[in-house]
Amino acid sequence: MRVRVLLLWCGLLSLSMWQGSGTGVAFAAQPLNVFIWSEYLDPEVVKDFERAHEAKLTIDVYEDAESMLAKLQAGGVSQYDVVVPPDHLVTPLVKLGLLARLRLERLPHVANLEPRFRKLPFDPANDYTVAYQWGTMGLLYRHAEGRPAPDSWAAILDPARAYGPFVLIDSMRDAVGLALKYRGRSLNTTDAAALKGARDLLTAAKARSVALEGSVGGKNRVLARSAALAVVYSGEAARGMAEDAELRYVLPSEGSQIWVDTLAIPARAPHRELAETFINYLLDAKVGARISNFTQFATPNRAAREFVRPEDLRNPAIYPSEEMMKKLEFLEDLGGKTRLFDEVWTHVKAN
Repeated sequence: MRVRVLLLWCGLLSLSMWQGSGTGVAFAAQPLNVFIWSEYLDPEVVKDFERAHEAKLTIDVYEDAESMLAKLQAGGVSQYDVVVPPDHLVTPLVKLGLLARLRLERLPHVANLEPRFRKLPFDPANDYTVAYQWGTMGLLYRHAEGRPAPDSWAAILDPARAYGPFVLIDSMRDAVGLALKYRGRSLNTTDAAALKGARDLLTAAKARSVALEGSVGGKNRVLARSAALAVVYSGEAARGMAEDAELRYVLPSEGSQIWVDTLAIPARAPHRELAETFINYLLDAKVGARISNFTQFATPNRAAREFVRPEDLRNPAIYPSEEMMKKLEFLEDLGGKTRLFDEVWTHVKAN
């Protein structure tokens, strides 16, 4: 009888550990290898997780989705435990067999997500991913008194309407997508004529640009005054504005991109159990709020919103108006037709 009671007690203790976020299973200094966008995880959250679970995190970063995919295909699928793919790469990653199925019974904090972020078209049952952060892509610029603010992608694509020295984002789908939106097309179109037009616009823009860089690099150049504006994601924009009162962020009138980054486990992750514990930890309400307060991207975590800074919740650079939301599109997986974007981007980068 004492044995049965002991076993029952151990089972209940184990269950409570899975459901907690701050105190949980100890992993005896087991390593956890995370592959994530740069400046996308609060270092204090990492430290708290390491202390709570006696784990040691190693963080590798990337600046664009294509680099992340290439690294996973080149062996990262068995090197990393947690990866943060953007929405449009989830389907290809699943088709390539690079992601493990999530064991949702080990992720009770998935219930904290807003319903609209739990039924996304690329993974409607959360078989492989859960939402991490969401946001937009637009123009971060330095405001000058008496000078009209940029309100169109023309600020970088039309020399006659240039706002000043600019940074073009070094990301294939993002860059090609903004050129397509400028011409009134969907950022997911595969129409040959539309893509040729985007190629020509971007090739000319690249030649005039200060640099071709990731979102973080673009933000830093505007802060350093080596560029007047840059194509960036909303979180970088919000952090830049917090550092410099002259900076502003705008979603161009033609529309732009809304995106969701997700948390996933590579198919051959060496520490899957710890990876699940980490993902569940990130989905805790207070932890989720700490992450968004650090990144200044929007949280998909409904339970976290009461802990997010009120000024961030009111900031349209982070949470756009419903009117602007209607002009935003998700990137879609284009299957084999992605090669059309590859051809455009190869031409742009080579010229």
